[in-house]
Amino acid sequence: MSEPLEKILDKHGRRKESLIPILQAVQKEYRYLPRAVLRKICGETEISAADIAGVSTFYDQFRHDPVGEHTICVCTGTACHVKGAERVLDAFRTILKIPEHGDTDAAREFTIQKVACLGCCTLAPVVQIDGVTYGHLTSTMVGDVLDDFRSRDLTRRNSGDGKKYSGTEIGTVRVGLGSCCQAQGSAAVRDAVVDIIHETGIDVRVEPVGCVGMCHQTPLLETVSKKGVATFYAKVKPEDVRSILLRNYRPKSLLQRFEHRFATWLERFWSDEFPDPSRERRIDFDKGTAKLFLEKQRHLAMEDCGEIDPNDVDDYRRHGGFDALKNILNENKSPEQIVDDLKTSGIRGRGGAGFPTYRKWDAVLQANGEKFVVCNGDEGDPGAFMDRMLLESFPFRIIEGMSIAAKAVGATQGFFYIRAEYPLAVERVRRAIQLCYEKGFLGENILNTGFSFDLAVKEGAGAFVCGEETALLESMEGRRGMPRLRPPFPAQSGLFGKPTLINNVETYALIPYVFKHGPAAVAKFGTEKSRGTKVFALAGKINRGGLIEIPMGITIRQVVDEIGGGVANGKRFKAVQIGGPSGGCVPAGLADTPIDFESLSTVGAIMGSGGLVVLDEDDCMVDIARYFLAFTQEQSCGKCTFCRIGTKRMLDILERLCNGNGKSDDLDRLRVLAEQVKAGSLCGLGKTAPNPVLSTLKYFRDEYEAHLLGRCPAGKCTAMVEYRINDRCNGCSICARVCPVDAIPVAPYQQHVIDQSRCTNCGSCLTECPHGAVERCPRNSGTAGPDSL
Repeated sequence: MSEPLEKILDKHGRRKESLIPILQAVQKEYRYLPRAVLRKICGETEISAADIAGVSTFYDQFRHDPVGEHTICVCTGTACHVKGAERVLDAFRTILKIPEHGDTDAAREFTIQKVACLGCCTLAPVVQIDGVTYGHLTSTMVGDVLDDFRSRDLTRRNSGDGKKYSGTEIGTVRVGLGSCCQAQGSAAVRDAVVDIIHETGIDVRVEPVGCVGMCHQTPLLETVSKKGVATFYAKVKPEDVRSILLRNYRPKSLLQRFEHRFATWLERFWSDEFPDPSRERRIDFDKGTAKLFLEKQRHLAMEDCGEIDPNDVDDYRRHGGFDALKNILNENKSPEQIVDDLKTSGIRGRGGAGFPTYRKWDAVLQANGEKFVVCNGDEGDPGAFMDRMLLESFPFRIIEGMSIAAKAVGATQGFFYIRAEYPLAVERVRRAIQLCYEKGFLGENILNTGFSFDLAVKEGAGAFVCGEETALLESMEGRRGMPRLRPPFPAQSGLFGKPTLINNVETYALIPYVFKHGPAAVAKFGTEKSRGTKVFALAGKINRGGLIEIPMGITIRQVVDEIGGGVANGKRFKAVQIGGPSGGCVPAGLADTPIDFESLSTVGAIMGSGGLVVLDEDDCMVDIARYFLAFTQEQSCGKCTFCRIGTKRMLDILERLCNGNGKSDDLDRLRVLAEQVKAGSLCGLGKTAPNPVLSTLKYFRDEYEAHLLGRCPAGKCTAMVEYRINDRCNGCSICARVCPVDAIPVAPYQQHVIDQSRCTNCGSCLTECPHGAVERCPRNSGTAGPDSL
């Protein structure tokens, strides 16, 4: 047996339930699953060849063929899809000359793969190359992205938790280091802060903090004076840091103070346009757009948002962390009292249809024998990143919530199940668990109260269906993530056949607030039946995207117009897609619908995990339905016929419609199939998969009827449109330079022509032409000129 494999098996074990982490470790070592290594696993463990074949072909993460030196992950989540991810993907394939049915270039430098969601929805479209994230891409930027990546020093990698500095004298500098922040360059800002502090001798403490919620303003930097006065700066660049720090803090040396003032005066003397980042980057949370974004929010799960170092357990304790757990343990609260307080709070599960949380806890409490607590962090919904943010920013809070749950139901062992696509979340949770063991908040005899609780992390392997709790349990036991028949429910027979409590990340994040401030503090928010708050990922065609936590009952219009600042680029608000692939599309005409479990259900949507994607007039609702159904059909485990076959037949109809080949009875057939799939599917994936189709059929039937006639009103379905250049063209050749597939031959000072056989309809020429010479037309319409798209 090879030495790497021997170490892997020694670490993860040789039992069947260790199969997924073993395969993950092998793929990390070899970058794919070599057949010879898989044979050795069979010979050295109780794992069979059938086990390996079944699991490794089920999960998207695993590869059986060699890959290129670098992997390009193109996010195709909802926000990325509506902003042109497919065109970005096509541009990568074209520039790298990857064959139609392949995924790796001839030189084996790059392998390209689609990822359901990278959790950076506010930066859409997003691409990640070996952990380096690029956001707000267009197809014309792909060449520059590849050049930038090739020029990087890839030996310098950090998770955003690298350079630190602890000072005590005059204040604190906080830098947001969530995934979205880092994708926008916040790690470089943090490094600049530390470098300038060392250079100038300013004695301040530098604190990395988690997501601040205002993803549209990243990178964010906060300075806090010794008296506690906070000043915030948005969209900060490394070159802005010196001015900001020296505006707020004085260097120790008189000479350094003089040098800074003299340099500033000199710049202003020579230039009337001397920029002052300390003024230009400053934002005021008490007025303007920042106030509008925040004033209707209430942070419960996100309490102390932007103030806590996610890697520092003592910082969490300074903000009241573990007070709720200590109160419960010191007061020796009975499990029944804990569950009763939870009932009073009115919390319902934040990861699905809103099942009352106390009822789950009580069911596990009443069960006998060994019990487990599981945190479902398999946030696979495209367009959602709430769990990622909470795991990255508040790992100690979620650990505290799980510990309280364990005390309530009588469990001594818990597990995080986290998407492997969230490496920073996995890293920070593992670090937080280690620190909690060191400080006595996990392990034997916690806080000398006799209560014991252990925690570990299991990573998912890329299967959306594992967000369903019984499929998640199958995955944790080392099998394909296929939902179980219920009953029995996990509360009676869950992980390894033992009673198991499974809650969503956000639910556990709310628990410490309930028991620190009292259940009434939560129950006062929301509506009579939907208490508390809900965290949403606000993304899509919106001016102010980010992570928001709002009281239940606020309307869709308030979220879009007041918090989000309305639809971007002055476009018309068309709809919101709520609840991911299991949710529905709510039209602008119903924007006054309150956001709570009951109201959303009446308009054909669900709360789901909390993705809220804003759509505008340029989005085709038939394409949106096709996109979601393609996702759920691909992610179906295949166990039940209605889901496996029914969604495929529905997708066939939607593909025909988007290609302009619809049949007269397609809409009726689509509706009937949708109702049958809902009624006959085994688990929540199949039962809710038709929701986007049914809601768009209900509210946007005119668009479906237009597609039957071969016309896409939004001009989104590329099979029905083409781009042409009219006689306003002056031959500037800009369109030819930005075309990612060289479909426009360069013809200086002449009217250009688009080669329709090569054109991918990416629209780059239309976007970049400064003369209005490019028009989008119905395909085969004969003459240039826009129609009623």
